[in-house]
Amino acid sequence: MNTCMQTSVELDEAMDGTAAVARTWLLIEQPGPWGAKALGASRLDPAVGRALDRLAAVAGVRVALIRRPGRHPDRHRPGRHRVLLAHTAPEHPWVRTAEVTDPAELTALDFTALGAGEHGGFGTPYQGPPIGLVCTNGKRDRCCAVHGRPLATELAASGSGGIWETTHLGGHRFAPTMLVLPHGYAYGRMDGRHAQHVLAAAAAGRVVLDNCRGRSSWERPGQAAELAIRRLTGEEGAGALTVDRTESDPGGWTVRVTHTDGRAWRVAVAQHASTPPRPESCGGALGTPTRMEVTAIKDLLGSHAS
Repeated sequence: MNTCMQTSVELDEAMDGTAAVARTWLLIEQPGPWGAKALGASRLDPAVGRALDRLAAVAGVRVALIRRPGRHPDRHRPGRHRVLLAHTAPEHPWVRTAEVTDPAELTALDFTALGAGEHGGFGTPYQGPPIGLVCTNGKRDRCCAVHGRPLATELAASGSGGIWETTHLGGHRFAPTMLVLPHGYAYGRMDGRHAQHVLAAAAAGRVVLDNCRGRSSWERPGQAAELAIRRLTGEEGAGALTVDRTESDPGGWTVRVTHTDGRAWRVAVAQHASTPPRPESCGGALGTPTRMEVTAIKDLLGSHAS
């Protein structure tokens, strides 16, 4: 029987507009084993995990666990935890870093402010290379372990800095998946060479469109609209485009995308059920996951393309 990843590849499933949605990411180092829902099933205190999840859910913040690639000893004794805090909005993306002895300290953060892009002086500015988060949580989906772990190991061995394994990025069937910070673009079906290309581009402030799922800053229609404008214009600058407004309409959504040079576009995005049915995760029931389709683009300065 095919895995969910193999089925997705065979069906040539589109990935535009499938990135996890979060403007701010709180990433907590936690070695050792991870369960399917890692915040409550790891060496992290489950009560702390539940509290962080609850605080983040209402503030547009996404919490995940991270660990360095390689062997992960099941340490029971306390240790210090590296924390990465990142905001991905194009006008001012940032990453801050700190170490904590007890992740319970993080429950005191102002999550509403974090979701709005205000770090409140947490930690210090991150000075390293772009961060590549590779999903490797086999307890959530075996494709992430089978394909994600070798990718993370290869990237770390190649000398690519800033590489971490993480617990969940969504879209198991697009494994191996990777999120790149500070800009927040998600990728699927990666291999080592392409991942290094993506990370090198990110270091130069550019976005690689091949295998890109979207920018986590935006809701899914906005992700699809922004990628469509990048393909239309050839724009690669990570901070060049902003999704200003997304409005629902009977056929889906109308999304306004603007460029820092003053150009603007109105993008029509429709939602469809993917057919034929396919598993969204290994061992899961067959389903028809939604897909985003850009149906028209109007240049608000006058020209029209569709």
